[in-house]
Amino acid sequence: MSAYKELTHEVQTGNSEPETDREQPLETTLKGTRLYRTIFPGAVRQKAYRFDGLGGFFTKDWDLTEGSGKEFCWYHVELPKGNQKLTLSAQYLIDVLCPPLKLQDILSLVSNGPFCGHVDGALFFRVCSPGPASSNFTLRIAARITQNSVITVTVGRVPRLGFSQMGQSLLSQIPSVENPNTVKSDMEENGIVIREHVLEFLLTMNHSEEADNPVPRTVSRLVVHFLDTHVDYIQDIVTKLELELDSVEHELDKDCCALKKQMLDDRKFPKMHLNLQRLLQVIAHGEQVFPRLKEKCSTKNWFSIEDIVSLEELVGRLRRLKENVGFIVNRVTAIQASLDSWQSEQINKKLYIISVLSIVFLPLSIITGVFGMNVGGVPWTGQIDPTIKDGFRNVMMLCGFMIFVPLFIFSLPSLYDHLYAWKRRMKRRSWSFNRDSILKRTIGSRFQERRGYFRLR
Repeated sequence: MSAYKELTHEVQTGNSEPETDREQPLETTLKGTRLYRTIFPGAVRQKAYRFDGLGGFFTKDWDLTEGSGKEFCWYHVELPKGNQKLTLSAQYLIDVLCPPLKLQDILSLVSNGPFCGHVDGALFFRVCSPGPASSNFTLRIAARITQNSVITVTVGRVPRLGFSQMGQSLLSQIPSVENPNTVKSDMEENGIVIREHVLEFLLTMNHSEEADNPVPRTVSRLVVHFLDTHVDYIQDIVTKLELELDSVEHELDKDCCALKKQMLDDRKFPKMHLNLQRLLQVIAHGEQVFPRLKEKCSTKNWFSIEDIVSLEELVGRLRRLKENVGFIVNRVTAIQASLDSWQSEQINKKLYIISVLSIVFLPLSIITGVFGMNVGGVPWTGQIDPTIKDGFRNVMMLCGFMIFVPLFIFSLPSLYDHLYAWKRRMKRRSWSFNRDSILKRTIGSRFQERRGYFRLR
């Protein structure tokens, strides 16, 4: 109880801070408090930019200050992808954003589900799909927007989100693909050398590099850039899924039993179906948030009309992505159904073999059981009598006959198929012979009939 009273006293008195400390400037107090309250140093990645509103940008310190005039600032927090709890993500944000942000701001950024609204005078939106954060199909983005600053939060890295100098772009270089048969000096003379796996990665990208991003001149353009990269990231995931599905279908066309069995054991397509459902949920949340965000931004005088139109185009892109993901889901369902039917056929074949063996050996077991009975009156068991000395041979002949009868019965369908195919071949040969003879007779007769006539012109 004494500890509880001391804690209550500290909360009520505010840790007994002097009045002179409370009268200090707000920025100095926030900086000092932030340095003191850092609990997870280096746990998240932080990026801070300052834009001059004229097409230029600069990296800046993480002070969470807003711009003035045409200048505006952007602060981006990249949470780690892992299986950590949601409370730990909230602690990360509290560590790097509080102050000036408050607890309701942190909850608006990190909670689950879609959200778009005003909190404490700032515009917040959130697109967060449920599921493990370590999954590549669980995407979470959130943002806090004011007239001169933007704070964004993502789980994991989003490609093409940042900005860099133009000269650092790989796509602006003259490339040559690495070839083991070519001398390295000759390849370097032709331009920058890239490896084959890098080229395959670039082919799956639906966007350029960070160096090719146009520098935003307004906050509204920065918001559109943030959402555009999110939609591009979803498009990259869909493209990779399509390529993976194409390769799987190509492998399945080879009719490799080991590959099919491995896919069934690994539950590859049920897992892919679950990931596609998560991706569909991300797109559905975006379809809910983006129109609301467009309505909220249309009331802001600092949000340009062109960027509102861009938001409408992003909504259309999400709808097309949803249709594309639906087609992929149908393909995955069809492949899984074909694998299930193949597995059923394999099971039926094994059951058929077991049935044949049971039909063959069941009469044998009955015969051996009858002649193995230790009772009197069983035929061919009195070996003293010379008239029945061949009892063992007779039993073996009876067993052979019982094996031959079911095998003959099971082979009748195949014999019938062979006989039917032979008859069809004979009919085709006779028909072709008769056709040739008929053609010869008809053509010859027509030629003889027309021999005595002249063509009139």
